[in-house]
Amino acid sequence: MTHMAGQDAYLKRRTRIETYFDQTALQAWKDLTSDAPVSGVRATVRAGRDQMRQMLLDRLPADLSGQRLLDAGCGSGALSVEAARRGAEVIAVDVSGQLIDLARDRAPQDLPSGAIDFRVGDMLDPSFGSFDHVVCMDSLIHYETKDALAALTSLAERTHRTIQFTFAPSTTALRVMHAVGQLFPKGNRSPSIVPTKEASLRRQLGNHDVFAQWRIGRSDRVVSGFYVSQAMELCAP
Repeated sequence: MTHMAGQDAYLKRRTRIETYFDQTALQAWKDLTSDAPVSGVRATVRAGRDQMRQMLLDRLPADLSGQRLLDAGCGSGALSVEAARRGAEVIAVDVSGQLIDLARDRAPQDLPSGAIDFRVGDMLDPSFGSFDHVVCMDSLIHYETKDALAALTSLAERTHRTIQFTFAPSTTALRVMHAVGQLFPKGNRSPSIVPTKEASLRRQLGNHDVFAQWRIGRSDRVVSGFYVSQAMELCAP
């Protein structure tokens, strides 16, 4: 984040997300990411997230031995576990200390020692070093497009192969769903999701100096009831 105003907006929204997961809706997200019974609305969100996670995993190499992967906004750690099983050295980071505790608790005991390094912090922290692959599953959807692009730029400067990220596509259905606020009950509703037009996102990526040599790869949408998200792939030169 090079522009001070943009950095302030990013940090403000990041703090809201941290507060939401650490204080407001931890139990709801524990249930959502488990096999616990959930309501019909949340069941569609769970199914959509499972489908999206599998799509992102399917885009990664089956053998990740010797490669470093950043799970940016790892949540309960399900994607990190699968990447580690494929041999990756995983840095799993989330702003929520509570979610990182949950991810550590759920990590299978049969994983190789040190396969996943769970961290509480900012996914853009340069101290994490460089990576072969970065995955941002639903971790940029709460940010304005310009801030999400700045985050992707920061990550691209330390990524050698691919960045897989999701955004909330600007569709009438998504705008209506979030306008009525039915994704979660009012008391534990998540920070607002920012709809993004794919054509505009592609244009901005194409016009950005950092991404001049990068290729936009696959872009696929998952729609499952109240879960609507689109995964875009960025391939390094």
